[in-house]
Amino acid sequence: MEPIQTDIVVVGAGPGGYTAAFYAADHGQKVVLVEREARLGGVCLNRGCIPSKALLHAAHTLNLAQEAQHWGIRFGEPKVDLAKLRAWKESILQKLGNGVAQLAQRRNVQVLTGRGYFEDSTTIRVETAAGQQFVKYEKAIVATGSKAAMPKAFDLGNPRIMTSTEALDIEEIPKTLLVVGGGYIGMELGTVYATLGSQVVVVEAADGILSGADPDLARPIAARAAQRFKEIRTKVKVLDMATKGPQIKVTMDWNGERVEELYDRVLVSVGRVPNADDLGLENTRVTRDDRGYIEVDEFQQTQDPAILAIGDIAGGVLLAHKASREARIAVERILGESATEDDFIIPAVVFTDPELAWCGVTEAEARAKGLTVEVAKFPWSASGRALTFDRPDGMTKLVVDPETERILGVGIVGHGAGELIAEGVVAMEMGATAMDLALSVHPHPTLSETLMECAEVFYGHATHALARKRRDVTSA
Repeated sequence: MEPIQTDIVVVGAGPGGYTAAFYAADHGQKVVLVEREARLGGVCLNRGCIPSKALLHAAHTLNLAQEAQHWGIRFGEPKVDLAKLRAWKESILQKLGNGVAQLAQRRNVQVLTGRGYFEDSTTIRVETAAGQQFVKYEKAIVATGSKAAMPKAFDLGNPRIMTSTEALDIEEIPKTLLVVGGGYIGMELGTVYATLGSQVVVVEAADGILSGADPDLARPIAARAAQRFKEIRTKVKVLDMATKGPQIKVTMDWNGERVEELYDRVLVSVGRVPNADDLGLENTRVTRDDRGYIEVDEFQQTQDPAILAIGDIAGGVLLAHKASREARIAVERILGESATEDDFIIPAVVFTDPELAWCGVTEAEARAKGLTVEVAKFPWSASGRALTFDRPDGMTKLVVDPETERILGVGIVGHGAGELIAEGVVAMEMGATAMDLALSVHPHPTLSETLMECAEVFYGHATHALARKRRDVTSA
């Protein structure tokens, strides 16, 4: 085959990759998008964000049916058809994948299905079903993402030891499930399986679950999980796994004692590693750090002038929306437009029950950095809307600079926190003060008004919560 000549080649069609390809095409660039899997969308669409949220919605529905008894509404015993649940989940992925493919076609983005391999800094070889296809490019954007980590000590080749990829297939509901890792993936999937009927034990090496979030925001999640999970253990080190008949024998160090237990299945959720191997990067000037991530500058440029990298492969927080933002920065840099080196606000959301979301500086980060801050909190037990959901276990929190009154961070735990955090992002991007938020009229009764009242707490004038008076809020 004759080599394809293109302006930009994008390797990887996840949220970062296809965003970069589409954005470049919208700016008149000839673009080739390389993806080794038949369906576009990457890990997020196919084995991460989307399927997990579909299953969490199903779990939430089961929980609602059970909790409705407290409101005087009783349903029959729920029955779960796993085959139908998987088919419904798969239909969502297929619809979204088809949508991305159609958008690529309408933008005249040429999609090559196959493994991409860099021959040098200006050529990539794609192993397609029809044979090798070479692509000559001016610029390349690497967006190959990451995969679930599986420590060698746990990798027995036994399908009963799962990563998130296998767990999302929901092949069966094991009677007992051990979740190794109390981060967001472990807690989300643990929630799904516990709701579907598994006895779930979560073990975490750190002092608490969801490290990275403020402890006071993680506390309601731990409290609710304690009701649904069999157990949550912290300061636990898993030492070994072995196959024992139809189960997995797990050896762990717990409180200084060696413990051996049997589980029907084990979910290993101890982080992710970059998909940077077998790309031919050694044939370019691209460099990688000691963890395997591609090293980039603030404009997503690598050490190779012709190659940029975005998303999980470039390290940092491994979130789809971060990859999408970096895609635009990379393309703008290629086009010589207004690529910015300014920091941008990246919200984080944990879709547990309740949800947890934050943006900007957390209280713990502020203390660790020695920043002088004031913290305002509004409990959802004082929110009429939260009570109508029968979910008063939430809280809204602001981290504020006491001198300028600028909002430095926002944290929310509670029903729908993932939707609410966007207001915090906008406030921070616009440089809003606590006064700006306090004086913005929010509709009642809504959960969004907890942000307004939290800002009022900062000044000591919250209508539905008592707080020490700081200073007057005026419209001047």
